[in-house]
Amino acid sequence: MDDHATEIIGVSREQRALAVLRVTLGAMFVWVFFENLGKGAYTPAGYKGVIDYYVKNGHAPAVWKALISVMAANARIVAPLQALTELGFGVFLVAGAATRLVALAAGAFLLSLWVSELGTSWIWELGMPVVVALSLAWARAGRSWGVDAMLARRYPGWRLG
Repeated sequence: MDDHATEIIGVSREQRALAVLRVTLGAMFVWVFFENLGKGAYTPAGYKGVIDYYVKNGHAPAVWKALISVMAANARIVAPLQALTELGFGVFLVAGAATRLVALAAGAFLLSLWVSELGTSWIWELGMPVVVALSLAWARAGRSWGVDAMLARRYPGWRLG
């Protein structure tokens, strides 16, 4: 049996499950990026429209609404940053690269969206992806079937994955 086959067999069921969750969450980010791109949500007007909807119809705290209103007022800068953020999270999670750091950042990002959407969507729509992202960060989900696994073998002190 070659080393690659042994490596695949040596991955526990739990590690495989974490890798599946990591790739699925990453695929969700990539999908959302292309969906939002197609809807024009990353244009200044599209981004501002979404934020204005949350401010008008949502139940987020007033301080949060003030913060996202500032973001909407700067949509020319913030909209492309959000596009890059979502696509970046997706690509890094699918690849299993810097997984702990990326999953933690993705969890914080999703939590901020969850707060923004309070009262405008089903509460678990983003609640579960937040839990998955934070769990992936905690469990080192990139150590199976990911770039982090290769980096950890080469650099035993690798902590981002």
